[in-house]
Amino acid sequence: QVQLVESGGGLVQPGGSLRLSCAASGSIGNIYAMGWYRQATGNQRELVAGITRGGSMNYADSVKGRFTLSRDNGKNTVYLQMNSLKPEDTAIYYCHADLVTTGWYRNTYWGQGTQVTVSS
Repeated sequence: QVQLVESGGGLVQPGGSLRLSCAASGSIGNIYAMGWYRQATGNQRELVAGITRGGSMNYADSVKGRFTLSRDNGKNTVYLQMNSLKPEDTAIYYCHADLVTTGWYRNTYWGQGTQVTVSS
């Protein structure tokens, strides 16, 4: 059983900052990739930022220079530091992981989502 637990969402004014956290727990063997997606009302879910096992990172063009992804391998946790937030960043943010369990079954997992609202 693998779970992704997210935290850090909330309401913030334009130009403000938030830091999202996602901790993976359970019978985890190796994590191949981990990151964040978001889905705004009426929109499709899109990749915000992701990191692979080897450390390669990629960001959506709309967040480059404003968002920073980091990880703590010992805690199986990724963080998304979001600065200079804009109203268009408003969405539900979902943690995502591609991993293998201790039984060596590879699968993908989603968090429950955390709401980020940017509004004055």
